[in-house]
Formats: sequence, C-alpha cells, structure tokens
Amino acid sequence: MKFDLQGKVALVTGGSRGIGRAIAVTLAEQGVNIALCGRTQETLTEAADEIQALGVQAWPIVADVSKLDDIKAFVGEAAAAAGRADILINNAVTSRSAPFDEQTDEDWRYHIDVKLMAYIRCAREVLPYMKAEGWGRIVNIGGMTARIAAPLRVTNGIVNAGVANFTKQLAGNVASSNITVNCVHPGSTATDRMQQNFERQARDANVGVDEITARQIAGIPLGRLIKPQDIAAAALFFCSPMADIITGQSIAVDGGSAASVNY
Repeated sequence: MKFDLQGKVALVTGGSRGIGRAIAVTLAEQGVNIALCGRTQETLTEAADEIQALGVQAWPIVADVSKLDDIKAFVGEAAAAAGRADILINNAVTSRSAPFDEQTDEDWRYHIDVKLMAYIRCAREVLPYMKAEGWGRIVNIGGMTARIAAPLRVTNGIVNAGVANFTKQLAGNVASSNITVNCVHPGSTATDRMQQNFERQARDANVGVDEITARQIAGIPLGRLIKPQDIAAAALFFCSPMADIITGQSIAVDGGSAASVNY
C-alpha cells in the first residue's frame, strides 16, 4: 500500500534505535527522506545506512535534544540539506526505572528536558518550514503512563501526560496551516528501555526477568509485547492522507492492556 508521501522529508528525534528507528525505516519505505538525530554517531550511521539502502536520502545528525542549541542546529542542518521539512516525529526519550522516593530533582529535570521540552522546542523550530509549504505532520510519541500509574515510571507519567496535552494545544494552534498534530502512546514495547524496566522489577521482586516478562504479557489481551514496528504503523497512518482530517488525538498502541475508558 502506498501513502502518497514520496519525496517528503521527515525529522526523527531519537531515530537511531528502537521505536524511532522503526518509524524512520517505515517512512523511508514509503519514499520519505529522513533526517535523524541521536547522541551516538555510530548508531546514527548504522540507521542511516539502513534507510539509504531503501533508495532514499538520510542525514544522521548528532544532537542532544535536552539542549536548545542542539535542537536548533539539528532542524537547521536537516532543512538546509533537504530543502524542506514536512514531518516531525518527536520520539527522543530518557527515563530512570525507579520509585518516587529514588527520583532526584536532576532525574525530573532531565526527563522533562529530553522529552516534553524537546518536543515543544522541535515543533517550534520546524513549524516555519511546514507553514511555508502549507502542509505538515507532527507525531508525538508519548506513553501509556500518561493514562495509568506505574510505580517505577513516575516521571514518565507526568511527562507523557504533558505530551498529550501539548499535542491537543498545538493541534488547534496550527490547524489553519494544514498541519496536523497527533500522539501515539506505546504500551509495553520490546525495546532496550523496557528491558531495563523489567530488570528493575525483577530485582525488586526477587524473581527472574522471564517471569516479569510473562506477567506483563499476561496483562495484554492480544497476548504479546508491542513491537517498535507496531508504533511505526500508527505513526505512518497519522502522516498519511488517510488521517488528513484527524488532529489533536492521542491513540494507544497497547494490545488492549489499558483498563481506562478515554473519550
């Protein structure tokens, strides 16, 4: 299936691994050229090589999105190289799996800067390019902790709730420029970060990681962990013409695990 995105340019933060890399590759398969940022040149280059093998251009750019100057440099360099900026995938994240009483002020500040503030700043920097084209798509990757309480992911919950609210606020602000803004909340996704969370749970419960993983899967009605490609499919939908009239929405990709009812 084609999604009419051939020749578009996407900026993907945290694009060298996990969910970000899966989204970058999925968009590249639809003919989208990709600028991706991360903090490690080696993994960025590996991701860029995979993307370029699909027949599109890729620009791997080292940037620490906790820093405004790095964000400005990433967006500026990407737009200069590509000549445009049509899609923004806000995906970069960091977190520490620990209960509330172990989270320091620095843990809180860093998580807010790397995710919520970075999403705000990236959107602010890329919007002039989208407005100039009269078209744009922003997809914010949040997390199910926006809707649930998770004892080892308390900073995630606060930050992801902020991401969802920011999504709604920004969507109304830019709709007249034919720019949509939506949010994807991943459930328990098979990434290195989730593995670290499982390891902490296992240590606290004095059980094996396999048992924690099995417990997690038991709570997912569809019977498996979420794959990064599952999140990528939702992001692709929001970028595609099929979602032209959808904006300001947050969708859970969680296998049915959340018990909350959201209207």
